[in-house]
Parts: sequence; structure tokens; C-alpha cells
Amino acid sequence: MTILVTGGGGFLGGAIVRKLRQQGHEVRSYSRHYYSHLAALEVEQYCGDLTDLNLLQKAMQGCELVYHVAAKAGIWGDYDLYYQANVVGTEQVITACHNCGVTRLVYTSSPSVVFNGESMEGADESLPYPDHYDTAYPETKALAEQKVIAANDDRLATVSLRPHLIWGPGDNHLTPRIIDRGRRGRLRRIGHEDHRVDCIFIDNAADAHILAGQKLSIGSPISGKCYFISQDDPRYLWDIVNAILATQDIAPVTKKLPKQLAYMLGDLCEWTYRVLRIKQEPPLTRFVAKELSTAHWFSMEAAKNDLDYHPEITIEDGLTQLKH
Repeated sequence: MTILVTGGGGFLGGAIVRKLRQQGHEVRSYSRHYYSHLAALEVEQYCGDLTDLNLLQKAMQGCELVYHVAAKAGIWGDYDLYYQANVVGTEQVITACHNCGVTRLVYTSSPSVVFNGESMEGADESLPYPDHYDTAYPETKALAEQKVIAANDDRLATVSLRPHLIWGPGDNHLTPRIIDRGRRGRLRRIGHEDHRVDCIFIDNAADAHILAGQKLSIGSPISGKCYFISQDDPRYLWDIVNAILATQDIAPVTKKLPKQLAYMLGDLCEWTYRVLRIKQEPPLTRFVAKELSTAHWFSMEAAKNDLDYHPEITIEDGLTQLKH
């Protein structure tokens, strides 16, 4: 089968590409840049912007399945940049699927699309979208997810996966940020309570996407649905963070910051960075303060029942791999 992966040069996209190649599929990647590690896997690469419909259609010609993984991630930046990449880019992917006769589209979303600032404990896919978002990334990912689900019909089968806190070797986002800030002593526990959260090791996240692609077809039970994806092993947030730090021989995080003070500092940082038009990410934002002081773990029942998803690599196995 010929398959396109948008964001194939990234952390999750690259893991999906590797697994698809191991299964013998012909794989194409659509990313902003050229990647030598994809060339080594004999992956055909298309380099461009997600809003470029003509190039997307070139990349999709002859494909049966598309994994739309590419997105603009982060907690800071101009709303329009997020909207163009995440919403307009997704609209163009859907249009290209229609124009090229692609019949299956697997979309990578995020649990943050339903985060309303409160704890989510054992939440399932019935959780509604909130009325307000504190930052552009979850808002634009939610808009894009809704467009993907609405596009499910008798021509194109769609499904949305929401992996939570992906980490592991090769991560260029979450894991290095934890390690860098931990090494510099810049991490603080928010609030006096520790809350359980879900995470997911990179290989398990990729496996879930592969399973969704295999199960998806027009009119199938999973088409038009969203699924939370995790280790199915919620743990206390700072136990996870400190375990990741320990793989690099970094001291655990013990210092605390009161929750209300963290919210106030996040608000102040955002205001200051906006007024001074500072492009870099603030050291703290309201969104991060809320994320670090609330529980967010999810029921895996739907993913288990509908996708036959069962994480093969445990957190301990993943931490061992992270040491290498």
C-alpha cells in the first residue's frame, strides 16, 4: 500500500514511518524540510507548507491512506500562525484527500482540545470541547479535529487520535525541555498536591496510529470518532518527571510554587511578553500552570475495544531506552 505521512520527519511522524516501512508499505513524507534519516528508509519526500494544495495533491497521488501528523505545536506565538498551520493546513489535507481519491485519513489530535483548566480523571471521549482556551495550540487543534470528524462520509473515512504527553528517545520537544529545565534548576512543583497524569511512550503512540489505519474504512465502527491514547498507566506527574530526569543523573524536583501564585506569574509573564512583543516563549504561562496543577488521565476502554490498542512498552522499559 502507498501511504502518506504529513510530518514524517518529526518525532511521532518518523516513528509511524519506520513502522510502516517495516511492514513493507511504500511511504511518502510531507514535511517542511528534507530529512536524511527518511532518505535512508527509502521514503519519498515532499517538502512544503501544509497550505500548499497543489503540492499536497502531488504527494497524495495513488495513496490509499494518509496520516496527518504535522502541526504547529507550542504554548506561545501568533494565533494566525497556529490557525494557518493547524486549521487551514488540515482543510487542505482533507481537500487533497477528496481530490486524489484517498479513502482513509488518520488525524493526530491532542487531549488538550478538551482541557478546560480543571482536572480530568478517567475521562472518556464524551468530554465536550470547552468554551474558552488559554492558548492557540489547543484551540486550533480542536477546530481542526472537528473539521476532520465532519469530513467523515461515504467517500472519506476519518478518525482522530489524542495521544497524551508523548516521550522517548528522539523526542525534540517534551523530553529535552524537561531535561534542560531540570538541569538548570528551573522546574517547580505547582501546588501542594501531586496529581496523576497520563503519558505515552513513542512506540506505543505510533502503534496506535498503525492500528487505527488498519481498522479504518468507510462505514467502519471507528470512522468519525475520536480516541484518547495513553500508556493506560496514570502516575503522579512529578514521579514521571523525576524518573525522566534520573535517566540523565539530574536531581529530582522538590521545590514548590503555590498554585495561585503560579497562575498570577503566568498571567504576568504573558502580559509582559505581549506588551514588549517578545517572540520567545515565556518561562511560565496560565496554560502551563493549569496543566501542571491538575490531573489529566483518560479511559482507554474505547481504544482497547475499537482499536485493539494495548501498549506493549511499559514506562519502565521506556525509561531504560531513554538512558541509552
